[in-house]
Amino acid sequence: MRKSGMLMPISALPGSYGIGCFSKEAYAFVDILKESGQSQWQILPLGPTGYGDSPYQSFSTFAGNPYFIDLETLIEEGLLTEEECDAADFGDVETAVDYEKIYHARFDVLRIAYQRAKQAGILQKSEYTEFVEKEEYWLFDYALYMAVKNQFGGASWDQWDEDIRLRKPEAIKRYSKELQDEISFYEYQQFLFHVQWSAVKAYANENGIEIIGDIPIYVAFDSADTWANPKLFQLDKENLPTGVAGCPPDAFSATGQLWGNPLYDWDYHKSTGYDWWIRRIAHCFRIYDIVRIDHFRGFDEYYAIPYGDKTAEHGKWMPGPGMDLFYAVREKLGDLPIIAEDLGFLTDTVRQLLKDSGYPGMKVLEFAFASGEDSDYLPHNYERNCVVYTGTHDNDTLKGWYEALAPEDREMTLDYLNNRYTPEEEIHWDFICLAMRSVADTCIIPVQDYLGLGKKARINTPSTLGGNWMWRMEKDAFSEELIAKIRRITKLSARFEQPEEKKADSESEISNKKMLDK
Repeated sequence: MRKSGMLMPISALPGSYGIGCFSKEAYAFVDILKESGQSQWQILPLGPTGYGDSPYQSFSTFAGNPYFIDLETLIEEGLLTEEECDAADFGDVETAVDYEKIYHARFDVLRIAYQRAKQAGILQKSEYTEFVEKEEYWLFDYALYMAVKNQFGGASWDQWDEDIRLRKPEAIKRYSKELQDEISFYEYQQFLFHVQWSAVKAYANENGIEIIGDIPIYVAFDSADTWANPKLFQLDKENLPTGVAGCPPDAFSATGQLWGNPLYDWDYHKSTGYDWWIRRIAHCFRIYDIVRIDHFRGFDEYYAIPYGDKTAEHGKWMPGPGMDLFYAVREKLGDLPIIAEDLGFLTDTVRQLLKDSGYPGMKVLEFAFASGEDSDYLPHNYERNCVVYTGTHDNDTLKGWYEALAPEDREMTLDYLNNRYTPEEEIHWDFICLAMRSVADTCIIPVQDYLGLGKKARINTPSTLGGNWMWRMEKDAFSEELIAKIRRITKLSARFEQPEEKKADSESEISNKKMLDK
């Protein structure tokens, strides 16, 4: 079945208190998706963000971002007051995310809610205790990690005292006792995140919307995952990396990309039957309906950069687990709806891995138009088993990209579109229609492209620090006219069935069943 949806980060939703969250605006966005004929909502990773504010560098691959907890819901539940929330400085609440101000204000407000929850006995109720028990395999380590991190002034765990840095049993016992209340505070945050996100996802599913989640292939070095599970990674006796992840130099970066994530010890993972990966993916499918795995080529070969290097120029390619990992996942969890992020330079072995997995890869229109080249990203080269995007969170918006095109690439683009009459301010619709009408089984359009926004609405510029992940959609950005236009294009592209058509089908099926019963 042909499907379509929108790419919209939770952080970019409109609303009060400085950042998009699981508020009424999240439910309103589900309504927009439904009314415009969409069936999928793709989001970015939901983990708690660390240095650089990137959702791809999280303090935990299992935990949720406390920034997304809706304060208005806590007000309704009597755990906060409007005055307490309004008194906090969350920055400019309407136009962009100010992460520094949110960092300093959000936890103070959540602590008030936590204290009231304790006083009300919520932490003794079965819903809470069952959550803590069910998620114990990651939750305690994460909460302890955050509590100790605060104790050391927010320093990365490799800067902690040796006993707790190396997780010596007596240190774990001592810090667990001394920081018991702080640990409980972080566990409570995860409970709130779980309850509120589960409600948003349930509402989406009830309205025919699937959630596409996004998981990075790597975890951050400064994370509970690395600190609590050093055997999973290529670390030395002091638990420092022997090599880190990144990408080699290319046309976009002369020195490559130095991500700095620790590399997996794939031999160790194999010896455990890939237990950690199976737990991770199973966890993802409890909170998402479909999962996009970032940097899929890293499972075929990964780029290893010597630890301490300042650039990615001196790395080398090393063999990854290949299909061995995905066979193990399939054996334990069955066939799962996974999207493989296969962008960038692809070798024959990566293409074979994608084919063997059966997962759909990604096609990005903004990569297609280089004059004189028959790119794999041009729609006439697509296979059905793929997901087409106009752009991703790492690309400029369609409008910003088009304005920056070289003259010869613009000529090729207009020739391919076979349309030189569209006003430049409306050209994004030609690309949206091109993607929607392609043979790709799934089409995902970033919200900014439907809104026709320029480069100021870009989510992220890779290899840059600062100014990223900040964009927020304005309130009432989607007019009834715009929703109707998207719905019309979606219907013409055969990417949804109208409710009345589904109802008619159901009535026909009932009639046929009655005939068979006779």
